[in-house]
Amino acid sequence: MDLVPALEEPLKKVLGPATAKVMAEHLGLHSVGDLLHHYPRRYEERGQLTHLADLPLDEHVTVVAQVADARLHSFASAKAPRGKGQRLEVTITDGSGRLQLVFFGSGVHKPHKELLPGTRAMFAGKVSLFNRRLQLAHPAYELLRGDAEETVETWAGALIPIYPATAKLESWKIGKALQTVLPSAQEAVDPLPESLREGRGLVPLPEALLKIHRPHTKADIADAHARLKWDEAFVLQVALARRRHADAQLPAVPRRPAPDGLLTAFDDRLPFTLTEGQQKVSKEIFDDLATDHPMHRLLQGEVGSGKTMVALRAMLAVVDAGGQAAMLAPTEVLAQQHHRSIVEMMGELAEGGMLGGSEHATKVVLLTGSMGTAARRQAMLDLVTGEAGIVIGTHALIEDKVQFQDLGLVVVDEQHRFGVEQRDALRGKGKQPPHLLVMTATPIPRTVAMTVFGDLETSVLDQLPAGRSPIASHVVPAADKPHFLSRAWERVREEVENGHQAYVVCPRIGDEEDDPKKAGKKKSPEDEAEKRPPLAVLEIADQLVKGALNGLRVEVLHGRMHPDDKDAVMRRFAAGDTHVLVATTVIEVGVNVPNATAMVIMDADRFGVSQLHQLRGRVGRGSAAGLCLLVTEMPEASPARQRLNAVASTLDGFELSRIDLEQRREGDVLGQAQSGARTSLRVLAVIEDEEIIAEAREEATAVVEADPELTDLPGLRTALDALLDEEREQYLEKG
Repeated sequence: MDLVPALEEPLKKVLGPATAKVMAEHLGLHSVGDLLHHYPRRYEERGQLTHLADLPLDEHVTVVAQVADARLHSFASAKAPRGKGQRLEVTITDGSGRLQLVFFGSGVHKPHKELLPGTRAMFAGKVSLFNRRLQLAHPAYELLRGDAEETVETWAGALIPIYPATAKLESWKIGKALQTVLPSAQEAVDPLPESLREGRGLVPLPEALLKIHRPHTKADIADAHARLKWDEAFVLQVALARRRHADAQLPAVPRRPAPDGLLTAFDDRLPFTLTEGQQKVSKEIFDDLATDHPMHRLLQGEVGSGKTMVALRAMLAVVDAGGQAAMLAPTEVLAQQHHRSIVEMMGELAEGGMLGGSEHATKVVLLTGSMGTAARRQAMLDLVTGEAGIVIGTHALIEDKVQFQDLGLVVVDEQHRFGVEQRDALRGKGKQPPHLLVMTATPIPRTVAMTVFGDLETSVLDQLPAGRSPIASHVVPAADKPHFLSRAWERVREEVENGHQAYVVCPRIGDEEDDPKKAGKKKSPEDEAEKRPPLAVLEIADQLVKGALNGLRVEVLHGRMHPDDKDAVMRRFAAGDTHVLVATTVIEVGVNVPNATAMVIMDADRFGVSQLHQLRGRVGRGSAAGLCLLVTEMPEASPARQRLNAVASTLDGFELSRIDLEQRREGDVLGQAQSGARTSLRVLAVIEDEEIIAEAREEATAVVEADPELTDLPGLRTALDALLDEEREQYLEKG
């Protein structure tokens, strides 16, 4: 690996062990190169002041402001009973808002001398609330003084970089450390091919690093950003393009369905015609299955667009061609649900080897971790002999003991819960690598699909099948209008009286308080503000049985129940024996009970936009219209309420996923999709930079096709090694 000596230099050699230790522990920075790529979050002009009114509570902030007033108070305390205790209160202003700073004890002397009215400084600390006013207690500060030669204009216009910082290491200390290492930027090796850089008018990497840390003008910052965004997009897309290229070199058995075989028999017994979208996506999949290298396709679709039907037809095509297909689900509830609905859809075609089974029939088996030994042994025997053409299961399918006769296709439901390692483990169970179809029920903006799932080709289902009913969604403001909540329960009763069923969803189970480990969990600022925990399944079910839904058959479902109990509850609900199911988000994906028409989501503001859309997709699955009520106590003007209004106003999952992404930081979205891997996107914004990502993907594909080993691009190889090493390939794992 080509190392760049100056940039590989450990920070402890350059900055000393104490500073280097804090940088490593709190910011994950170890080398000169790491520090050079720790970019400013924003810039302040010395002459301008931060807008103090918008400071977020409980966050560590850095602000530039002017001292308006400073007062020293003496008071008696246990340590200073004669009134010698001292408290310095300093008020800083941005011209419109004010913020209180408080210093106590021996910490008052220096600020008392330095923070005189009219002084400008940078202040850093955690924003808290005291007597209903925002304050910073014992903030660190750095006075803003000008050099003797500077004119007032230059001084006031100078751009101050504000870095992502921590309480242990203020922004200006990071700035001083950068001053020390900045000369090393000249030795940064450029990962972009020269033709690409020049063709797009991008500045060289050393210049971009200098301009981002020490800009003279706003144009410098724009140049640096334009360049560094390309680095991030391009290096990541090259990593993904190399993965696609490597996958394309693997051999696979082409799987072409037999004419008049199992697939034809299945299609003949369908009581409806497939949507245009389902037919188009099925063709893309069948074309892939017919090739001699493995399919790697992402099937994303709107909630209820019929992805399972498309996946089942692909599995039947593979069974037709003499292979086996495995469907991997993230939870036992979902695996059982898929097994039940696939067996129902196939009818006698799922009764291979049984009396009454059709001549084309195969066996469909379920394999989960909690199955009894005898059932498990039988399922494994059916797989190894080839008796079972289709298996549906959880992670249990990946275990070493599970062997297939000829695994031809793996369907992964809810991709972001499975990593590359699990995919590889299943891949190893075929004689040759099996084809792979990944389904995600959360519609993903195109650029996120390119970034998070960039090693897969994408198919999109955006039409709902005929017979799907519209879902009306309404926000129920329980705090402002309590009678609205009473009306919500009346609506649930009306649905049940009309022969339908309902879900009630709550954020938690309700027995956490018995567990001291769980009781000590950190609460969100909303919880603190409300002084009440999120509503719980067990409590709400109890209240409903005794009150608003008295006389109806109410059951609960949550993740800590025994798998057999969960399955029994779902069976009773699917059969219509239960009127109302009070559940956690275990019902979020894949649960299909067409007779369930109403859903009430309690504390809806505690769920993400995509999750609410997922949950809502459990109703309106039959011929009767669906109803989704989003109950919240959040005030009308709050961001949480605006989020709920957005969900209530559209059924377009792609639009909602875009809103979701704009409201949360990209890192959250990518981080969630990567199971917490630290996102490498520092300046690239997945929504705003759609064009760059799309262009970078094209450029990366061309570069990798021409030179898969990147022999002629040592700088790109170094950047790639750094990315893959830093994330230990987690960046490419959707685990």
